[in-house]
Amino acid sequence: MIAQLRGQLVSRHPDHLILDVNGVGYRVFVSLNTYYNLPEPGQEVQLLIQTIVRDDAIHLYGFSDQAEKETFNLVTGISGVGPKLGLSILSGIETGQLWQAVRSGDAVRLTKIPGIGKKTANRLLVELDGKLPQGLGEGGATPPAVTDPAAEDALSALMNLGYPEAKAAKAVSAAMQNQSGGLAVEEIIKMALRIITGK
Repeated sequence: MIAQLRGQLVSRHPDHLILDVNGVGYRVFVSLNTYYNLPEPGQEVQLLIQTIVRDDAIHLYGFSDQAEKETFNLVTGISGVGPKLGLSILSGIETGQLWQAVRSGDAVRLTKIPGIGKKTANRLLVELDGKLPQGLGEGGATPPAVTDPAAEDALSALMNLGYPEAKAAKAVSAAMQNQSGGLAVEEIIKMALRIITGK
């Protein structure tokens, strides 16, 4: 089984990348959190790999750190959660935030992840309880507090676009700090997107 790959990044997409390893191009599925940590194509990338073999295909799933890989294996070990939904979970919430939700029993937070309903959220809380990945610690980065109603709406909109909560919250907070008066939701979203994309 392939456990790790290091090579040149050929192309990257929100759900997968192509990695050239000694002339062989590997397609590796990734979460949005790993995607946002990727360098520009042409640069070297090293990813931890989970290989999943099926009757008709061999799929590779890549992770930027061990905690994300362990979390993926834990969530996909739960009945009804396959690799696709596992990546969706890791794309909709950062690893530290997921485990904070598990520790606090916050099913509402989990239902904000695309594809996760109340029943699956409750199953995640039960099945993941007490299974914190090694190396993650009891902390986990907490996104900046967003309390302004317009900012909260902007944060929700950015998360619906697929941006992780922590990244979106930081961008919204930065956008709010860069203005002197009240901003409309649309203005906050535009400013936050410029901060996230660097454009």
